[in-house]
Amino acid sequence: MIKKIIFQGIFIVLSFAIVWYASSQLDYMKFFKIEERTTKVENTLGDLIWDEIARTEEVITNDSIVKTIDKLVKPICDKNNIDRDSLKVHIVKKDEINAFALPNNHLVVYTGLIVDCKKQEALQGVLGHEIAHIEFNHVMKKLSKEIGFSVLLSATAGGKGGQILKEIFKTISSSAYDRTLEKEADLASVDYMIKAQIDPKPMADFMFQMAQDSEVSKSMYWISSHPESEERAKYILDYIKDKKLKNKATISEEAWKTLQKQAATY
Repeated sequence: MIKKIIFQGIFIVLSFAIVWYASSQLDYMKFFKIEERTTKVENTLGDLIWDEIARTEEVITNDSIVKTIDKLVKPICDKNNIDRDSLKVHIVKKDEINAFALPNNHLVVYTGLIVDCKKQEALQGVLGHEIAHIEFNHVMKKLSKEIGFSVLLSATAGGKGGQILKEIFKTISSSAYDRTLEKEADLASVDYMIKAQIDPKPMADFMFQMAQDSEVSKSMYWISSHPESEERAKYILDYIKDKKLKNKATISEEAWKTLQKQAATY
């Protein structure tokens, strides 16, 4: 009887050990194809949202404007090992001072933002911030947390997806990420700029400017959808205070003014 109990005990322990070892060797993400499924949902979702924006808004395809924005984005990508071709940068004619990232590497820039930035470096700081959201997959983290993956999945399956897409777009374009993600994107943008020899101070100045400007509705501010703008400006300045900064203008001042004029009058 005792031998039988001992044998059963040994069998249970060995069985547990075998199951544990087998489990430890599994890559659950690949085993259940969760990663592949998530990527497919993200890609489809981003394209659907962008298609809806393109259908309802005026998308700028003017060669001069598009190429100038590309010149401002290029050094950020080139100096930080970011695949420029993976980014889908879109310029939309809209007075709102806004830019935002969508799933599947879409980056939307409103002409109102281009016009309102006093310096090209300020615009590059905002673009870098949104690129960081894309690089760190903040967009899907935010949507999965606030909306739920099952709802995102249903939005890509047709049916009532149109209404859900509108809610998703509203969440992306007008509500804040949490502070941890915002700070990560802010400081990543600063690092991007430093490596590209772009002065990050105008980015902080832009935040102060937006926080203190009371002439335009707060709902039209890129900064209004982000928490504690003055605090963010201060920690950016604190982050760079002991760093050696080089500033090499990406485009000429004439080209920058031309871009702003074209964005304002397009």
